[in-house]
Amino acid sequence: MNINDLTNKLKEKNIKVSFQRIKVLEYLNNNRTHPTVDQIYNDLHLEITSLSRTTIYNTLNALVESGLVKLITIDDNTSRYDIDTRNHGHFKCQTCKNIYDFKVNIDSLSEKELKDFEINSKDVYFKGICPNCSI
Repeated sequence: MNINDLTNKLKEKNIKVSFQRIKVLEYLNNNRTHPTVDQIYNDLHLEITSLSRTTIYNTLNALVESGLVKLITIDDNTSRYDIDTRNHGHFKCQTCKNIYDFKVNIDSLSEKELKDFEINSKDVYFKGICPNCSI
């Protein structure tokens, strides 16, 4: 996606367009590694010295609430962000800490026991050792 595409995505979701918001969205689009707030801040702060962590948090919250970005909570104490909002699973390597996407038909998972529950999201997380680390 180019800057115009990213700007249009923000406008479509009624998010006020700003340089910082475009840069965060561009970063997520170009770094599909499920980054943390600190990773985004550290990388963007080199380019935008006036950028604050609060701006990153507020931008990410707006992007998540609008559905442009998905919050990944595969770690107990670390939030990560994914620009791919389609249904898919995540695998976290317990050695290198990388998170990998994998295809899974989340809609085929049975919900019979939850018939009286309101389901707001479905996530599939696996943890283990990736092929690179198991060598």
